[in-house]
Order: sequence, then structure tokens, then C-alpha cells
Amino acid sequence: MKSSSATFLFCLFLIEYFYVGDIVKNKSEYKNLVEQTKKKEKIKKEKVDKKWIITIVLITFVISFSLSLLTNMAIPNLSLIFGILITLIFIGIGILFDIVGVSVTAADEAVFHSMNSRKVKGADVAVRFKKNADKVSSFCCDVIGDICGVISGAAGTAIALILINNYHLNVVLTGLFVTAIISSLTIGGKAIGKSFAINKSDIILYSFAKIVSPFTRH
Repeated sequence: MKSSSATFLFCLFLIEYFYVGDIVKNKSEYKNLVEQTKKKEKIKKEKVDKKWIITIVLITFVISFSLSLLTNMAIPNLSLIFGILITLIFIGIGILFDIVGVSVTAADEAVFHSMNSRKVKGADVAVRFKKNADKVSSFCCDVIGDICGVISGAAGTAIALILINNYHLNVVLTGLFVTAIISSLTIGGKAIGKSFAINKSDIILYSFAKIVSPFTRH
């Protein structure tokens, strides 16, 4: 009886030593992580650019409203081939800008400072993009990405209607099928693009900066 009690107490000791000890340690590490995060959040809150937020909201509203209006006017009159082409083009644009947005956040700023010191064309723009990575990424991934999503979705609706009217297909299944294809192409393309953007971030950011360099103020 004494032996079994001793064994039981020994097991309790081991559980407390290893399991409870790990819980306490993890809680301590988690608490430190929370404190560090709060410090970072405090710094970021001080740097919040309210003017940029208002500007991007207005820009998004104007662009989305204008393109949605044009889309609703033009797309219903599209042919099947042209509708598919428009859909693929805007899916591609959305993926391309998503790649740029990811590459801006993943790129190494020091590389472009070095290039800028040697007066390499486009390096100064790349430095500015990197310094404003959150804004550039938001514009590329969110603004352009969402606008492309709206247009490709509208084009997809037109494609579904053409297929239904011309080939007398089931309304629900055709709509679901077209939507599923567009979503798959968009999400799959962005998934592949993100991996590519992270691995080639410096090259992508420099190439993009070089292209837009003539249109920026120095």
C-alpha cells in the first residue's frame, strides 16, 4: 500500500515538474510576447497616416464606382470569347499586383540603398516604395486586387448568362461552375505568386520601380 502511494506521489511530482512547469514557462513567454506586441502597436499607432487612409478610401471609391459603372454598361453586350478574355486579363492583373504588393513587404531595403548610392536608375523609387511598404502593399493587394475581383466577377456573370441563353444550360449550376473557375484561378494564381514574390522580392520590386520611375516625381 505504501509502495503504491509512493508511486502515485512520484507520478504527481513528475507531472507537476514537466507539465505544469512547461505551462508556467509558456505563460511567461506568452506574457513577454504580449508586452513586446503592445510596444510595437504603440509605435505603429503614433505613425498612423490618417491622410493616407482617407485618400485611399476615396481613391478606391472613385475607381470602383467608375469601373463598376463601365462594367455594368459594357459587359452585358460582350461576346463569349471577349468575356472570357476580359475575365482572364483582370485575373492576371490582380495576381500581378498581388505579387508586387508581397514583394514590397519582403524585399531587403539595404540592397536598394546600395544601388541608389551608385545612382542606379529606379533604385530611389524602390527605396521610397520600401519605406512605404504598408501603403504600396495595401494599394496593390487590396485596392487593385478588389477592383480586379469585381470586374472579373461581373465578366463571369456575363459569361454564365451567355452560356445559359445560348446552350440552355442549368442556371444555378452554370453560375456556380463559372464562379468556381474564376475563384480557383484567382486564388491559385495568387498562391503561386506569393511564393514567387517572396523568393524573388528584390528583383520584382526593382523591376516594378524601374517601370514606374519615369512617372514619379524625383
